[in-house]
Amino acid sequence: MKFNKRIVITGIITILIAAFLGAYQLPYYIYKPGSAEGLNPIIEIQDGYESEGDMHLVTIRGGQATPIGWALAKIRPYHQLYPIDQVRPEDVTEEEYHSAQLQLMESSQEAAKVVAYKKAKKDINIEYNGVFVMNVLDGMPAAQHLQAGDRIVKVDDQEISESQDLIDYVSDMEEGRSVELTIRRNDENLTREVELAAFPDQPDKVGIGITLVTDRSVEVSPQVNVKSGEIGGPSAGLMFSLEMYDQLTEEDITKGYHIAGTGEISYEGEVGRIGGIDKKVVAAHNTGVDIFFAPNENGADNSNYQTAKQAAEDLDTDMKIVPVDTFDEALEYLNNLEPKS
Repeated sequence: MKFNKRIVITGIITILIAAFLGAYQLPYYIYKPGSAEGLNPIIEIQDGYESEGDMHLVTIRGGQATPIGWALAKIRPYHQLYPIDQVRPEDVTEEEYHSAQLQLMESSQEAAKVVAYKKAKKDINIEYNGVFVMNVLDGMPAAQHLQAGDRIVKVDDQEISESQDLIDYVSDMEEGRSVELTIRRNDENLTREVELAAFPDQPDKVGIGITLVTDRSVEVSPQVNVKSGEIGGPSAGLMFSLEMYDQLTEEDITKGYHIAGTGEISYEGEVGRIGGIDKKVVAAHNTGVDIFFAPNENGADNSNYQTAKQAAEDLDTDMKIVPVDTFDEALEYLNNLEPKS
């Protein structure tokens, strides 16, 4: 009987330890290679043209570390640990962080629409509805007056159409100066007097302490439907714009290749730096991608392209890493490709 009790107690302790190692969340975040998803089923344009090849959305998998996950990340290649406060501010919940990432994804889709439809000379109409507060920086003046989700429509009675309008307005102001913001919160219009202060990590720069996203509504013809699900962040912008353009135009720019890449896209078609590109190279390589576009950052020594190129060399992959600074550069590269044999 004592023997059986010992076995039961040992089993219970083992289960508890296993549950702790596999479920307890440490104050670290793990980033690791994700997947390279074909964009044909994700982006659907009404009466769009089909292609022999495919564009791919490349993802990174991320989540809060458990003790087992932390230990594995220490020994596995292309798994990276970050203190969680470097990923999201201490006062931002996981749900709020995920919601902000989905908002960034939505904005990247809109920018991709603008770039692709303009390049393809299709009908497009853009309306500006102010800017959304994505989050408020702790310790800055805005923390006392604003909250995530507020829509800013005016500053000192001047209408705000996009984020850059507010940034430009306050950029030349001095610390201690106040601005009056007109905001919309829960269907109610409010005014808030907010003082400008120096940023803790950038003492030569002043602001009110918020991060913003422009609230645009973009209407296009033919209609496009993007089914990105729970994928967040802005880094798919370049590939979205290439896939949309490919479906909008009769010529098959894939030439039969599997093409991936990454980079935030601006409304002017500029390709911006993203994080974790080495992990995206791994994901693309594992999927058998032929060509991978990487932000060149105008040839900077530590550019995304340089990191991607090094990762490709380490993997000894046949995948071609192509540096780009704009949508037009990526398109020109594809137009000059010989069809895949």
